[in-house]
Amino acid sequence: MFNGIIYNFGIIKRIKKSPKYVVGSLVLEIQSDIKFKKTDIGESVCVDGVCLTLIKILKKSFLFYLSKETLNRSNFKYARVGKLLNIEKSLNFGNKVSGHYVQGHVDTTAIVNKITIIDKSWIIDFNLKRKHLIYLIEKGSISVNGVSLTISKVTNKGFQITVIPHTLKLTNLVKLKKNSLVNIEFDIFSKYLLKLTNHL
Repeated sequence: MFNGIIYNFGIIKRIKKSPKYVVGSLVLEIQSDIKFKKTDIGESVCVDGVCLTLIKILKKSFLFYLSKETLNRSNFKYARVGKLLNIEKSLNFGNKVSGHYVQGHVDTTAIVNKITIIDKSWIIDFNLKRKHLIYLIEKGSISVNGVSLTISKVTNKGFQITVIPHTLKLTNLVKLKKNSLVNIEFDIFSKYLLKLTNHL
C-alpha cells in the first residue's frame, strides 16, 4: 500500500529479458538515490504508479520484475532507457497518509490532451477510454504515474487535474507534454462502491 506522495526519482538504466521468468516479462534496472537494505528484497515498491517487486540490489541501482500483465496495463510497454520515474516505498504501519490509498494496481493509461499553465501551476486534461469514465468523480482522488491528485473536473472524454509547482518539482509530471501516456489507478473505494451498488 502507498499514498501517492513522491520524494524520490529513478532513471531507467537497462531493460532486459530474463530466462528465469515468464515469457513476455522483463527485468527493469533503475538507478536511484533511494536507500534499500538486503532485507528489502521481495518488497513492493511503487514505480510510476505500478507496484513492482524488488528482486536485486546492485551498487547504485536496483532490479525490478515486470510481468506481462503489468506491461499490458501500463505505459511500461513503451519504456526506454533514460526515462525519469516516480518512486515510493510501501507504507509502514502507523505512517501518515498525506495523499490517498494507492495500491499500485494500474487500471489503465490516459493520454495528455492539453496542458495550460497558469501562475506556474499546470492544468492538465487527460483523455480516457469511455468505459473508464464511470470511475471519475469531481473532487475525488486519482493516481497519475503514482502521484496522488484531485480530479478538478470531469470532462466528456476524461478528466482534468491542477498540479501545483511543488508537485511539479518533486515528480516527473513536469516532463509531460501533449500525447504523453500516463499510468492511471482509480480510487479503490470508488471501485468497490461501484461493484457493490451494481449488485444491489
